[in-house]
Amino acid sequence: MNISTELLFKLAKTSLAFLWIFTGLTSLFFSPELGFNLLKTVNITNESAELIIYSGAILDIALGIWLFLSWKIQLCCKIQFFTIITYTILLSIIDASFWLHPFGPLTKNLPILILILMVLANENTKNSN
Repeated sequence: MNISTELLFKLAKTSLAFLWIFTGLTSLFFSPELGFNLLKTVNITNESAELIIYSGAILDIALGIWLFLSWKIQLCCKIQFFTIITYTILLSIIDASFWLHPFGPLTKNLPILILILMVLANENTKNSN
């Protein structure tokens, strides 16, 4: 199979955008109770929980749309990277058992971070030419 590098980077960016948007939509509409139940374990409820869940969902959707728009991708990648690191640290503090979850909600963050770095590196290369 001979897939061009340019196509792979477009697919990487598109898959990241899909991931961010779908995660945000899931937190808003499809399964918000998961986030609320998780926050409840550390006594974050009511308006505080709503603010956290809805702010995170809006951030996720915004990052996905930003990727689709291909505007200032270097900055977008840096914010994505920081966001995933922040989410990983917070979730590790709230419930470290997610590191051992069979579906890998935290372990998947490592390959996602690498994918973001690849998109960032590609943007850096395009901008230096």
